[in-house]
Amino acid sequence: MSKVFVISKKQIRLFAILALVVIMAAAYLRWDQTKTASSTPGTERVIHLITTEFKTKTADGKELEIYRFDPGTIVVQRGELIQLNITGINGQSHPFVIEGLNVKGEVKKGQTTVVRFTADQPGTYPILCLTHTEMKHGGPMVGYLVVQE
Repeated sequence: MSKVFVISKKQIRLFAILALVVIMAAAYLRWDQTKTASSTPGTERVIHLITTEFKTKTADGKELEIYRFDPGTIVVQRGELIQLNITGINGQSHPFVIEGLNVKGEVKKGQTTVVRFTADQPGTYPILCLTHTEMKHGGPMVGYLVVQE
């Protein structure tokens, strides 16, 4: 004996609405809602750095010290207006340049130096301390500014 199912228009509408809700829910859950982090054009992005020092002793008792910028690498987007606030924590003076961007300044212990520029060209630009350029002077003290497209 066979069974017969009778489907009414009301049941077809209910099934269609239910299917539509399921499809919309699936689309919502799969939707990539992430956005690239960037500043609004014309808005200055403030980045904080510090100068710091590390000391250690070798196996033969010789003391080593090295200076660095922290964080060591900063990533920005092309065209961003940047304000670097660099605070001197260790070391008396750190005159510096950001090679390729025509940015220079000097950080002194206990003070914050502010430099502003627009990151126009993609690339990696070294932030170089002119006092600590080699190991015998506690260096090289270098950080990196990466400008992305």
